[in-house]
Order: sequence, then structure tokens, then C-alpha cells
Amino acid sequence: MSKRDELHQLPLYQKAEQIFKITQGLVEIVPVDNEFLQETTVRFMLENAMIIPAKIAGAQAVELYDLKMENATIIRKAARELYVQAGSLRFEEDILDKDYILLLRKEIDEFRLLFIDWVAGFDVWNYIKDDWGLFNPPGVNAHDKDPDEDIPFNPDDFFDFEDDEDDENEDD
Repeated sequence: MSKRDELHQLPLYQKAEQIFKITQGLVEIVPVDNEFLQETTVRFMLENAMIIPAKIAGAQAVELYDLKMENATIIRKAARELYVQAGSLRFEEDILDKDYILLLRKEIDEFRLLFIDWVAGFDVWNYIKDDWGLFNPPGVNAHDKDPDEDIPFNPDDFFDFEDDEDDENEDD
């Protein structure tokens, strides 16, 4: 099975796609002549609904804990903003069909539960210490000494640069 197929079978991703489709339907009922809602709420709702599946794909494509958590943070932010944006439409007199709003918020609530389990499955041992301190696994602090600093690395031990120079000189 390809990575793409695995992604599309992931329940979290499927829920994100549902959220995007519902958001598309919801913004269709916002009156076109309401420029304020079109330029603010509609635009930002679509943006947030698109970010969610894209960042899930990004997180699934990497192995490192800190990169997965960075994507997860962006997903959380986009989902929370979308939830609030949809909720704000409840107070718009121009929006007659409020069922879309409730449906979208329900789907985001269900997404949140899947998200919690998804993040809990991240491998906390596969990480590079985040010097900014935001995305370190539990027990790792930004002020901790980086264990990789003690690893002596001499590129000449791994790459035979001297032989390459000799080969170039022989060609002349």
C-alpha cells in the first residue's frame, strides 16, 4: 500500500476531508452580497479547512516527533479557529440554514477526539531536541545538554575527500 493510500485510509484524514466538504457547503449559504462576511469569515474558514488535511499529510510524511508536533499544533489552531468562525455565523441574520453550522461544529468535536489519539501515537523517542523548547517530547527540556553534541564527527572519516582530489589531479 502506498503512503498516499495509507493517508487516505487514516480516520483523522477522512474526518478532515469531511470537515472541508462541510465547510465548502456552509460558505455557499453565506450571501454573496455580504462583502464583510465574504472577505473575512468565508475566506478564513476555507483557509483553515484546507490547512487541516494538508498538515495531517505533512505530519504523516515525517518521523521526527518535533516536526509531527509542529504540524499538530497548526492543525489544532486551524480546527479551533474554524469552530469559532462557524459559531460566529449563528448570529448572522443573513444565514437562514443554521444546520450546517451545527453539523460542522459536531464534526470538529469528533475530529478532536481522533486527533487526541493520533497525537498520542507519535514516537517520543524519535526526536531532535528543539532548542526553542516548544516541541520536545515529555522529559526533554530546551536547556538540557544536547546528547548529539558529544558525538565526534569528522567528515573525512566518512567521505574520502583526499582520493577525490588525487583523482582530479590525475585527470589533468
